[in-house]
This record gives sequence, structure tokens and C-alpha cells, in this order.
Amino acid sequence: MDNIYLFMLIAITVLAVADIIVGVSNDAINFLNSAIGSKAISMRTIMIVASLGIFIGAVYSSGLMEVARKGIFVPGMFSFHEIMLIFMTVMITDILLLDFFNTLGLPTSTTVSIVFNLLGAAVVMALIKIGNSDTQTFADLGSYINTKKAMEIISGILLSVVIAFSVGAFVQWISRLIFTFQYEKKMKSFGALFGGLALTAILYFIFMKGLKGTPYYKDLKGYVEGNEIYIIAIGFALFTLFSYAFQQITKKSILLVVIAVGTFGLALAFSGNDLVNFIGVPMAAYHSYEAWTLDGGAASGFMMDVLDKKMPAEPFLLFIAGGIMVVTLWFSKKAKTVAETEISLSRQGETHEKFEPNAISRAVVKGTTWLSNALGSIVPKATQERIAHSFHKPDENLTKAQSVEAPAFDMIRASVNLMVAGVLIAIATSMKLPLSTTYVTFMVAMGTSLADRAWGAESAVYRVAGVLNVIGGWFGTAFGAFTAAGIIVFLINWNPSVMTPILLLITAFLLYRNYKSHQKKSNKTLDEDSLTETGSRSVQGVIHESASNISNVIKRGNRIYTNAVKGLAKQDLALLKKNQKQIDKLSTEVDSLRDNIFYFIKNLEETSLRASSFYINILGYLQDMTQSLEYISKVSHKHINNNHKKLKFSQIRELKEVDDTLEVLFNETKEAFDSRSFEKIGSIINRKKELFDLVTDKIVKQVARTRTEESSPKNTTLYFGLLLETKDLLTATMNLLEEYYNSHDSSIEPKTISVEPPTNDSEE
Repeated sequence: MDNIYLFMLIAITVLAVADIIVGVSNDAINFLNSAIGSKAISMRTIMIVASLGIFIGAVYSSGLMEVARKGIFVPGMFSFHEIMLIFMTVMITDILLLDFFNTLGLPTSTTVSIVFNLLGAAVVMALIKIGNSDTQTFADLGSYINTKKAMEIISGILLSVVIAFSVGAFVQWISRLIFTFQYEKKMKSFGALFGGLALTAILYFIFMKGLKGTPYYKDLKGYVEGNEIYIIAIGFALFTLFSYAFQQITKKSILLVVIAVGTFGLALAFSGNDLVNFIGVPMAAYHSYEAWTLDGGAASGFMMDVLDKKMPAEPFLLFIAGGIMVVTLWFSKKAKTVAETEISLSRQGETHEKFEPNAISRAVVKGTTWLSNALGSIVPKATQERIAHSFHKPDENLTKAQSVEAPAFDMIRASVNLMVAGVLIAIATSMKLPLSTTYVTFMVAMGTSLADRAWGAESAVYRVAGVLNVIGGWFGTAFGAFTAAGIIVFLINWNPSVMTPILLLITAFLLYRNYKSHQKKSNKTLDEDSLTETGSRSVQGVIHESASNISNVIKRGNRIYTNAVKGLAKQDLALLKKNQKQIDKLSTEVDSLRDNIFYFIKNLEETSLRASSFYINILGYLQDMTQSLEYISKVSHKHINNNHKKLKFSQIRELKEVDDTLEVLFNETKEAFDSRSFEKIGSIINRKKELFDLVTDKIVKQVARTRTEESSPKNTTLYFGLLLETKDLLTATMNLLEEYYNSHDSSIEPKTISVEPPTNDSEE
């Protein structure tokens, strides 16, 4: 390859476009979640406001591009050849790392990612140079690396977590104490003051963080700096008057404006200041290549002191970058996945918890519960009751599915999220503290969730586990970026002409694989046979709505049992493994229905309480059926996976006979439920003894074989286990049918037998 560096520059440019896409997909949560979670304004309006903020912030970027050129390493210590290898490495590792987090649906910091990619690549390249030098030692590494910047970033992580969480929790607690969950009336009295305070804070944030460094800020600098207090005071007065006028004229809450303006401000700050994370390296590579071509010397001998000079960002490139960011915001499905993580962790009501509890989350919840109880014993009871009244939520009898569709939190919390995040980032900017926008916005949201009592006894261990997972991912970003960049720069340095194309192909493959995997997961629609929650409020309604679930369980259970027998007969490990996944999915769906029993009972009519008893019994029998199928599937897979002896031909034949009989039973049962011909269930129940006798006969035959010809203890254990669990499966199935048959007869009895008014004993 005649000019490897031109090839690298082109590759870096292409990767930059992809990096913007994956970066925006992750960072979109910083400015979208408060508006999306509260559902205060339409999704279309949210996207338009955020798009304007992104585009304006990108076009008038604050010019922090020097971070990529000289913020992490000393450019004068590296040659053009080495710098290009570092930049090539950084773009590859950064895009893969961010895409990995997007696929998992976890928010991370693009700032930390790019900084530690640069640091890892520069450290390894410096060590290579030191290793090839006769005069330098490991002690000279400090002359290559700007270690102070790296330490600032690490301290910034810790500051972001602690400060943002604490301040967010405190401000939200005070806000909720004042406004309560029935805040509409309070907003009429105090809304103008709250709106003035929030809008003033957000305006200050936009000037201090979003517009600082732009061409406009230079003209305003003399008026702003040194006059912050006056600006805040005047702004508060003007915005308070505006808030009052807005509420009086439109008869709408000023919180709508606060959320829209806050979303715009965070979007503007994100693109204006974080754009360096995506195009800083490509622009530095372009300037390096430009300087080298003008010099005309050897690439390995041309030292990059030129990068020490401040270079303005290219307006045309910023315009293109802004356009790409806006398009990504509108079309990225991964952005929605990352947003769902934060919204689910901060949701006020019930949700499908995304994270499983762990030992640390349980310990944290137990510790904070103990501390809360200890503090509660000190605070006077009257004060506790007054506080509890402010945090009392109106009763809403929603199912879990309805709760998930409802707003995750109200406009008070959304406004506090935006206001506090904006103020903290503005203060950090003025004090030159390296707080990450991702860390601040996420931890503020988690703090306000805690203060709002969204993390109750029912959800705390799941939510805390989720927060710990995200925080762990932040530190994983730093470690992973540093390590991966170091390895890749070593490989590229070994043979740039060979390794660069190979690594680019691997990168393209991994990005495509992650894209297809996420697309498959995102496009996963409800299976035809999936179980659904009943929304009926009467016995008759529950009977008919549950029939579909019974039919689906029977159909899927029949398939699972047949595949277990077939897998044992053919010793097909792949089929048995797939079978295990199928029963795990079915078991999860049944458990989900049981989790919704509370909401089901809450929604019942008072005259139909018998439906709750029927529904609970049905779910219990369904769970018994799935547990039996789970055991059958598990032991079958374990037997074949452990390479134990194949079952005897006679045993396989007998299992097939049982399977064929069960198939007839299940097919007839499914037909009865599909057609709602519940009277047919009686004839199926009448064959109960015949079915149990068949399984008992197989057990007796195996006992005889064990005493005479059976030589494998594993086979005996497996065979007895399968037959005994089959009996349990039959028992659960028959119990379910009897419950259905009896309840159906009872539920239609008043309509078919008697025309008299229902007596006092009537349960409907």
C-alpha cells in the first residue's frame, strides 16, 4: 500500500461518522429521558426541541478539540507515524466500546471512553518507544503522558456520582414536600415562583455550559463574567413574571415550558461540548496529515509539535456532524433502548424490572432501611405524618402493563431533573471540574427517584442493582477502553499495512453483528402462543379470557414433552437444549401472570370476587404443569449432556406410548378450550383413571426390569423421574380441567336453571 496514512485518514473519517451515530445513541438519554419519562409533551415536540439544541450546539461548538490533540498525551514526543497509529486505534476501540454499551442498553460516558482510549493507546505507544530506546527507561513515561488529565477524569467520575445523586435527592425531596403528588392546586399558587427558579437555572446553565466558547459568547463575555448574580436576579424576576402570565393566559402548567427549555439546554450543551468525543480525533488526524504532507519528510521522523497549537474547528465539518447527530437522534433504535434503562430505574410505578438483585443491592437496601428506621425513631411522629401526607400518592388500580404505559414520573420530577442537572453542570464548568454530563444527568435522575419514594420495598433491590450495574459499567468503560486501545495499537504497530485492514474488517463485522442482534431483539413481537393478562372483572369473563392461555400452555407443553422424548430417543443434545429454552420462556410467562394477581384482584367487581379464587387456582395449576415440564426437560438434557447410557429400546418405546397418549389428551383439551366447548371437558376428565393406569403400568414394568436386566443406575433414575413427573403433570392437568369444568357450570347456572333474582349467597 503506497500511502497507508491516506488510507488511515479515510478510514478514520468513515469511523467518525459511525462513532457519532453510536455516541448519540448512548448520550441521547442525557437530554431526552426527563421529557420522555413524564410524557408532558408529545414525542414529536421532544424530538424537534432536542434536534434544534443538538444542531445549534454542534454548529457553534465550544472548540474543545484540543483534548484529542494534546489533552492526554504530549504530541511533540510522538512522530506522525505513531500519532496516526494512535488515532486509528482510538477510533476503532471507541466505536466498538460505545456500540457494546448501546447493545446492552447501558448509558456510559463518551468523554471517559475517548479519554481512556487515547490514554491506553498513547501509553502503549510510549512504552514501545521506550523499549526501543537505549537511553530512556520506564521513568520517562511521564514525559509522554498528561497524567494530570487522566486523574481529573477519574475524580470526576466519583464527584459526579456522589454530588449529583445527593443534590438531586435533596432538591426533589424539598420539591415534593412543597407540591406533593397532587401538585396541580399548589402550582396555581407557587407555580410562577417554581417556574421562575427553574427557567433561571436552565438559562444560566445554557450560557455557562452550552454557549461558552461559541462566537456569540465572545460578544457576551464582558456582560456575563463578573455579573452572574445580577443576571440570575434579573432572570428570576423576568421568568417569574413570564411563568405567571403563561399560566394565566394558557391555563396550562409552566412545567411544560420548563421541560421543553431544559431539554433544549441539555441537548445544546451535549453537542456543543461533547462533539470532541466524536470528531476531535478525526480532525486532529486531518491536521496532522496536512502538516506532514506540507513538510514532505519521513513519517517516522516528523514530530507532531504542530498539534500543540490551537486550531479552530472546521465550520463545514461541524455542520455535517450536527446533521448526522440529528438524523441519528430520530432514527436510532439503540438510543431508545438506552433510554428505557434509565426510565425503568426511575419509574414511579410498577415496571418490568430489567435487573436482577444481587448481594450488594440487598445489603444496600437493608442498610438504608435500618438507617431510615433509626432516623424515624428520632423525628417526632407528627412531623413524620405531615411528611408522609406530602408523599402520599393517589390510588390507581392499574395492571403492571398499564403502569408501564403510564408516565414514568410526573412533571415536578422531570423539571427537577433538568434544573438540577443544568445547575450542577454549569457550576462544574465555572469551577473547571471535569464532571461528565452522562454521570450528572443519570445520577440526578436516580437521586430524585429515591427521594420520590419510587424505590419502595417492592422494587428497591432491583433498582439499586440496576444503578450498581450502570456505575460498574462506567468504571468498566475506563478499564476496557485503556486495555483494548493498548492491545490494538500494539497489533497495528506490529504491521500497519496488514493489521489495519484486518482490524477494520473485524470492526465492521462486530458492528453488523451487534446491529442484527439488537434489531432482532427490538423487532421481537408477541408470539402467537404467548400468554396474556386477563382484564375481565367477572367470573364468566375470566373463564373465557383464560381459555386462550390454557390452550397455549397445553399446546406448548405438548410440544415440550414430545421434544424431550424425541431428544432422548435420538440423543439430540441440540434439540434438548432448545427445549430447555422453550420451557424456561413458558415458565417465565406463567410467573409473570402470577406477579399480576395483585392488580387483577384490585380491578375485580365487588360482586365477582369468586373470579379471584378461580384465577389463582388456575395459575397455580399452570405453574405445577410448567414445573413438571421443566424437570422433564432438565433431566433429559442433563442425561444426554453427561454422555450417560442411552435408554433401552423398550424404555423409549414405552415413553413414546405415554407421549402419544398425552398428545391425544392435550389435543382434545386444546380443541375444547379453543372452541370454548367447556362441556367436552367432562368426557376428558372421565378418562383420568385410564391415563394414570398407563403411567403406573410403565413404572411397574421398570421395577421388574431393574430387578432382572437393568444395569444402569443413571437410566433407572432418569426413567423413574420422567414417569413420576409425568404423573404430576397429569395430576396438575386434571386438577385444572376439573376447576374449569366446575367453575364454568357454576358460573352459568343462574342463567340456565333459575330466573329468580339472585339470593344473598350469590357471589356474582
